[in-house]
Amino acid sequence: MSALNTDLYQLTMAAGYFAAAKTNEIATFEITVRRLPDNRNFLIAAGLQQAVEYLLNLKFQKDEIDYLRALPQFAKAPPEFFNFLLKLRFKGELSAVPEGTAIFPNEPLAILRAPLIEAQIVETYLLSTFAFQTLIASKAVRCVLATQGRPVVEFGSRRAHGPDAGILAGRAAYLAGCLGTSNAEAGRRFGIPVFGTAAHAWTMAFPSEEESFRVLQQLLGNSTVFLVDTYDTLEGTQLATQLGRPMWGVRLDSGDLVALSRKVRRILDDAGLKDAKIFVTNDLNEYKVAEMVAAGAPIDAFGIGTQLATSFDAPALSAVYKMVELRRNGEVHYTAKFSDEKKTLPGAKQIYRFKDHDVIALSSECNIDFAGAEPLLRPVINAGEIVEPLPSLDRARSRAAAAIAALPSPLRSLDTAEPYRVDVSPHLVDLAQSIRNDLQLARL
Repeated sequence: MSALNTDLYQLTMAAGYFAAAKTNEIATFEITVRRLPDNRNFLIAAGLQQAVEYLLNLKFQKDEIDYLRALPQFAKAPPEFFNFLLKLRFKGELSAVPEGTAIFPNEPLAILRAPLIEAQIVETYLLSTFAFQTLIASKAVRCVLATQGRPVVEFGSRRAHGPDAGILAGRAAYLAGCLGTSNAEAGRRFGIPVFGTAAHAWTMAFPSEEESFRVLQQLLGNSTVFLVDTYDTLEGTQLATQLGRPMWGVRLDSGDLVALSRKVRRILDDAGLKDAKIFVTNDLNEYKVAEMVAAGAPIDAFGIGTQLATSFDAPALSAVYKMVELRRNGEVHYTAKFSDEKKTLPGAKQIYRFKDHDVIALSSECNIDFAGAEPLLRPVINAGEIVEPLPSLDRARSRAAAAIAALPSPLRSLDTAEPYRVDVSPHLVDLAQSIRNDLQLARL
């Protein structure tokens, strides 16, 4: 991945830091989400694996440096800056909550400490990978909860915001509890189960619906899923029953899915195919799925595409990357923003999870003050080296399932619930107020 996959102002700031002789200053930044999207009661952390891979492989190529030299914004940059970039590698630290952890507003997803220039350049990529995958995982959880135990397959690559987004959406959805994805590359890269049927074009490519079904069955055997609604859903189902086994089941992609699923189920059962499954698609989301489940529709599995892979109702996450400490000449300077609606808290932090609430505290506070709580932020990279291998995607998926099950039941509702209690430690509150007082005095 290219080191130029960042915003230009990260690089112009880096040049400015270099010119100002700030290469030895050590900055601490944290990634947080200011507020939950509408109709979300919690988020599921995702994206750490890609963040780590990016940091461990951060490197500028010569042609990238040549490109930067030619930009007018760098006309006055010191020549030595480009040599500095050519040798740059990430040598800092990263702590993060494990993937699959439930998090809430203003709780750090990750904390990065590194030389100022390194810490600045990586902002764009880190925000992108953490925010996107956390957003999709959090949408996927809602879809999974809506089915009350019936499988969900992520089907949204064709509508995702680009091919790479489709791959990572498949990963995030699986982490959050989906059975698998339709994206073959996500399956290959991450070991995710992959699923697929056939498009309506398959049926229309043959002289008859029957021939299209026969050829598909010969190809797929027990994995065959007949798409029965190209012409007439009930007639298509009757045809599928005449061909009989081997088959997994049928797919419905249009019409009144509740009413049709009942009629299709009856046709399958009457033909002795009680083990054949009914899989439905058609621009589904968690609300439509919940309505079908509540109606008692005999649907066995759901394919959710556009609404899931784009988090259609909330397509962006208010994630931010803010400096909280700056070490200069061996002295730590705490930093914070105090602007309206965008306030931040200073200092590197830890999140302590109790059974019924969280506490955000300074990482330097004594752990004994939080006896009985689980510290959520854990070291991942130290001095540019991985501390220990990250948990597998399947382990992250298991963590997510456990985290969701442990939440108060109102938070697992599709409706907006009373916010989860997140306290800020008195020491952190006092530090923020002290910094604010010092800034006010400095203006006098």
